[in-house]
Amino acid sequence: MSCAGCVASVESALQAVHGVESATVNFAEHTALVQGEAPLDDLISAVKAAGYDAAALRGLDDETEKEAAEYAYYRQLLRKALVAGTLGVPLFVAGMADRLPDVSTVAGGLFWLYTGFATLGVLIYSGGHFFTGSWKALRRHNANMDTLIALGTGSAWVYSMAVVLWPQLVPSLARHAYFEAAAIILCLINVGAALEMRARGKTSEAIKKLIGLQPRTARVVRDGEEVDVPIENVGLDETLRVRPGERIAVDGVVIDGHSSVDEAMLTGEPMPVEKQPGDEVVTGTINTAGSFLYQSKRIGRDTVLAQIIEMVRQAQASKPAIGRLVDKVAAVFVPAVMIIAVITFLAWYNLASDLGLSYAVVATMTVLIIACPCALGLATPISIMVGVGRAAEMGILIRNGDALQQVGKLTTVVLDKTGTVTEGKPAVTDVLGINDHTEQEILVVAACLETASEHPLAAAIIAAARQRDLVVPEIEQFEALSGLGVVGRLAGQQVLLGNAALLNQHKVDVTPLQADADRLAAAAKTPMYVAFNGRVIGLLAVADPVKPDSAAAIGRLHKLGLRVTLLTGDNEETARAVAHQVNLDEVVAEVRPEDKDSVVAELQARGEVVAMVGDGINDAPALARADVGLAIGSGTDIAIESADITLMGGSLHGVADAITLSRATVRNIKQNLFGAFIYNSIGIPVAAGVLYPLMGLLLSPIIAGAAMAMSSVTVVSNANRLRWFRSPREVRS
Repeated sequence: MSCAGCVASVESALQAVHGVESATVNFAEHTALVQGEAPLDDLISAVKAAGYDAAALRGLDDETEKEAAEYAYYRQLLRKALVAGTLGVPLFVAGMADRLPDVSTVAGGLFWLYTGFATLGVLIYSGGHFFTGSWKALRRHNANMDTLIALGTGSAWVYSMAVVLWPQLVPSLARHAYFEAAAIILCLINVGAALEMRARGKTSEAIKKLIGLQPRTARVVRDGEEVDVPIENVGLDETLRVRPGERIAVDGVVIDGHSSVDEAMLTGEPMPVEKQPGDEVVTGTINTAGSFLYQSKRIGRDTVLAQIIEMVRQAQASKPAIGRLVDKVAAVFVPAVMIIAVITFLAWYNLASDLGLSYAVVATMTVLIIACPCALGLATPISIMVGVGRAAEMGILIRNGDALQQVGKLTTVVLDKTGTVTEGKPAVTDVLGINDHTEQEILVVAACLETASEHPLAAAIIAAARQRDLVVPEIEQFEALSGLGVVGRLAGQQVLLGNAALLNQHKVDVTPLQADADRLAAAAKTPMYVAFNGRVIGLLAVADPVKPDSAAAIGRLHKLGLRVTLLTGDNEETARAVAHQVNLDEVVAEVRPEDKDSVVAELQARGEVVAMVGDGINDAPALARADVGLAIGSGTDIAIESADITLMGGSLHGVADAITLSRATVRNIKQNLFGAFIYNSIGIPVAAGVLYPLMGLLLSPIIAGAAMAMSSVTVVSNANRLRWFRSPREVRS
């Protein structure tokens, strides 16, 4: 594709294929995303019938092949520019020095005739693809950038040859050949296209990095031996070995050994995650220390990494509303420019004096060259590509361009509590001992009782004891009392763990710790008394703790001008205690999962632009209802269909990062569009000669060619600035 005008042609061709539901063409990446049920051959045939070419982009090898083809084309463009420049630059310099012969003399006529044929060779070699493209467009009753360049350079050559062959037919003041203009224009446009392609290649760095995370081989245990096999030969439920410093080859579950795994590529979180038997490991993450065995559970296109690559690629190919609007403008832009060019020619030819014909040719050629809508077509998709790719590097997966545009307009963020603001699993938060009883003693007594319990809070107490490497003895005569706690015997003495009612039932005085228990309960924690041999010895509290960085992340949302609401099914007291810890604006508690979407709808009815942040399961209706749904996950559950954005890490900082990056991307798009529109709004009238009556200024076609070439490079370069976007926490680290 040569310009944004081609987008409409390719999209129309694809959408006309039977079974195609939608087709979105990305001019920046030169890809098409097609949804529906249609044979691949039919899609490729439709694109070819429209005058273009296509191939399926399926996997890692295809991506490499595409990159190699683009590099070869980049080199070809530079060669074409060099050939055109070799002819055009000496002619231009000699003309400026007034060293070129007069076309009216015999020697001058021969010189210019040979120059004309040399220029024709340049037009064929350096500009042949423009003429071929314009002919294909003409056959389809379309016009594109190729049409403008072919008309501009072609008319310059035809006019110049007419001057050389029949100088007597042209007024003496208009006897000027423009061969150097045609050659230099082709040189500049090819250089600009090459630079644009080189810069565009950098916009897909995120995809390349993700693909580079996929190891090519895996160490598989077969028949008791460890062998290295190509990654495509790894099957399901195979046992694999990973050594320190190696990347995980496929998704799986640890079955033997333990280690720390760096999951920064997935979650954006810098700290390695401890892995032990039963834990999931994901393709592309790095085993930092220790060797372990794991069993493959997802391979090929089913791995998390493959799904991420696919999601990023689809998001980059999608268009926000502003992009669809620009495409409509670009579709009629070239025909409009051609009409302006005709008017320009007629105006100069009829209104000017003896130089009217010469000036008409120059002005018309300049209008055609300067007006190519490349920058306009690149303005939106190039920024979307870079923004989505940078988000993926930060652990933020954006499903489509609309979400990227919409998230920057948010006024209210609604947060689920469990697993979003809090850790999502109970943990021991406080351990208090009295009468010289230590925290370790309290935990040992509690843990020995809970080893025999199936209560949800039991795992938290046992985990706390393990973290402190405490030895937990066996309990005797264990008994669980519903609604009260647990009872048993340790070293022949009765031990109790439970609420005040349990201890009162066993005539144990809880007064020494009553005030502490009330304080912990007010903080949304569950206090449990520990008694030994008829006396209370301590108190511990279990709660779903607030994530360490939730308060800081919510503070960032406030600084962004957003109102933050907590939406939870928990009781009012617990919800308000959590909200107080993290400084939330509003609390809506005791809401059933199926009613959460109605709360979001109420906020929208007030005129708020709402984001819902949840775990993507119980919150699915609310995620779908919100203007933007953000699913906050563990780093593996990325296929949450109801969410527009998936945060691979568990931190709420990802929400603030997504909003900040979205605003930066939309700002970048507006800068590109402003530059493109201003460029064409000013460039076309100046090229047509509106300044000539006032200042005697008529723009050179060569300057127009340079300006057109650099406008696209400027847009791409501006979009690439997003690659260096850093969130505040990245800057601090």
